[in-house]
Amino acid sequence: MTGVEIPFTGVRLRFDSTRNFASLVDALLADVGRQPVPIEAIAARRHDWASYEREVQDHVGPHGFMLFASFDHGGWIKKAGIDRQVLRVIVGNPLIAITMLRHDVTAGLFAPVELLLTEEDGDRSALTYVRPSSLMVVEPNPPLLEAAVALDTKLAALAASITES
Repeated sequence: MTGVEIPFTGVRLRFDSTRNFASLVDALLADVGRQPVPIEAIAARRHDWASYEREVQDHVGPHGFMLFASFDHGGWIKKAGIDRQVLRVIVGNPLIAITMLRHDVTAGLFAPVELLLTEEDGDRSALTYVRPSSLMVVEPNPPLLEAAVALDTKLAALAASITES
């Protein structure tokens, strides 16, 4: 048996910054939180949407996102001779995600979203991600597109905010 192929094209965005890597990481974590939010534990102890929503909202940062996880690629790529700091960060918000998943649960393949923070030459840094709507909306679905574009806007605002000096 073979799977059904649905081709799509993702759009990668890069925000260059004059901040050094540590400052960029600090700016992001100041916004989304320094510790991952135990979103599954919240779901396990809340039995209705209203109480779940209230507790999740307590963890949401200024731009509408919270930290889910991070992976320090820079910690292991040095062993292969790549001497750069690279941090992959997963951020999201179930209260935003539901605006898309209610129109197509497969949008959950790309929610929460992934950001890549990289150390660049000259004590600079960059933030890179793939525009969520370019990943989520692969077939005509106007309500999903509208919700995904709203996420795009929120994510771009976060990226612009933390990358500016």
